[in-house]
Amino acid sequence: MIKVLYNNKCPVCSREINYYKKLSSSNIKWLDINNLSDISKIIDKSHNDLVKRLHVIYDGKIYVGIDAFIILWANLPKFRIFSKIISLPIIYQISYILYELLAIILILINYNQLER
Repeated sequence: MIKVLYNNKCPVCSREINYYKKLSSSNIKWLDINNLSDISKIIDKSHNDLVKRLHVIYDGKIYVGIDAFIILWANLPKFRIFSKIISLPIIYQISYILYELLAIILILINYNQLER
């Protein structure tokens, strides 16, 4: 079972995750990080940490950012090829940097969700 922890209050994130939900099988559990009572039982991270990056729990390990997408895409039939391509050495590094840049933009968009 894969657990995908995502921010349903982020318009970009929720749109993308809703698309993935349509493609997924029952082996993926989708968890909105804004449901803190459930999340705190699953992962020992703050809400701020969870808002900043996609998190996936798979085989007892936590994957964050681009690594989370690699695991997620490997389990979505239409995206398996992306998982393999993104995992290639040079492409992985470039994808990592691009993801981090996009994450910064999303943090700014969702700044009001951060606890101060």
